[in-house]
Amino acid sequence: MSGIRLWTGRTDITGMVVATVVGRIAIHTTTSSSIPATAMRAMSPLSVARGRIGTVTAPATTPPPLHLVLGDEELLVERAVYAALDAARLADATADLTRVRVSDLTAPVLAELVSPSLFSEGRVIVLESAHDIGQDIADAVLAYIAQPADGIVLVVVHSGGGRSKAAKSLPSALKKAGAVVTECAKISKPAEREAFVRNEVRKAGGRIDAAGVVALIDAVGSDLRELASASAQLVADSGGNVDEAAVRTYHTGRADVTGFMVAEKAVAGDRAAALESVRWAQQIGVPHVLVADALADAVRTIARVSAAGRGNPNQMAGELGMPPWKIRKAQGQSRGWSAGGLAEAMRVAARVNAEVKGAAASPDYAIERAVLDIAAARERR
Repeated sequence: MSGIRLWTGRTDITGMVVATVVGRIAIHTTTSSSIPATAMRAMSPLSVARGRIGTVTAPATTPPPLHLVLGDEELLVERAVYAALDAARLADATADLTRVRVSDLTAPVLAELVSPSLFSEGRVIVLESAHDIGQDIADAVLAYIAQPADGIVLVVVHSGGGRSKAAKSLPSALKKAGAVVTECAKISKPAEREAFVRNEVRKAGGRIDAAGVVALIDAVGSDLRELASASAQLVADSGGNVDEAAVRTYHTGRADVTGFMVAEKAVAGDRAAALESVRWAQQIGVPHVLVADALADAVRTIARVSAAGRGNPNQMAGELGMPPWKIRKAQGQSRGWSAGGLAEAMRVAARVNAEVKGAAASPDYAIERAVLDIAAARERR
């Protein structure tokens, strides 16, 4: 029975010894004289008193001494850091976590952090914002990883950018040194966010269809922490099968409403959707001034683009001082607006701007009235 990793033993009433190898389907019941010597040595500290049980475990796998967490997606970075900590604690359950920004480091402080302790306790040292690293600290890090200390796990968190030559070259140097690399690039594209949701549901043990993914993002918003939490909760609530109906059952509305979303609904003349967005914005604490500014910006942009006439957004960008995408969007929004309607909407935007800065008794009411008035102005001929 070679390759024994863990034995447990006891004596029973008849004096027989039961030895079990953990991780195998093998139970050895015999007298002590026929137990392999390795197992007897493992059980030697055990009391032979009736009913006493003891275990001896083999040393755990040594964790990787160097990690590079590359990217600036906050949730993914946190997960990568704690994954390194969990791996370290498999080898040493008492492993401690220390986090320090490289801008706060000096070479002597770094040397102290990565020096082996008297009792060889495990430690995980996280160097945060390594894209701000200077040449002296970079040199100290590279000198250390050439001869890492036992029991120390160094985690370097780097956005992937950096201004200095030392910061830009650090990731490649760490990769060359054999660092375990975890990519944590910012999730900004819709397809990437959808893939994130599918993966979160899968990790929680569930399945989600395409309509369910879209419905969940629409209901919860773009914050990854909220999406991760909602995905896990939906798997638990729905029994693992997540679809659009399940999402609608547990989530309604939209949690990441901004002033610009309110303005888009208002200038489109969609009163119901605009009011719903306003209520959500009020619920999550979007400042009244930001909503008022967004309304003014939307109306002003439509007015300027309408006055400039139809044209190629790329060619109009320089003249209007706007990015082409914004001009293209305003061209679409301008359909249905008359000159009189735009003039009225601009007056409403000016009014609400003053009201949310102290002229109105209730900023909430002022915003709601402005949204309705702008939607109504769109219908003016």
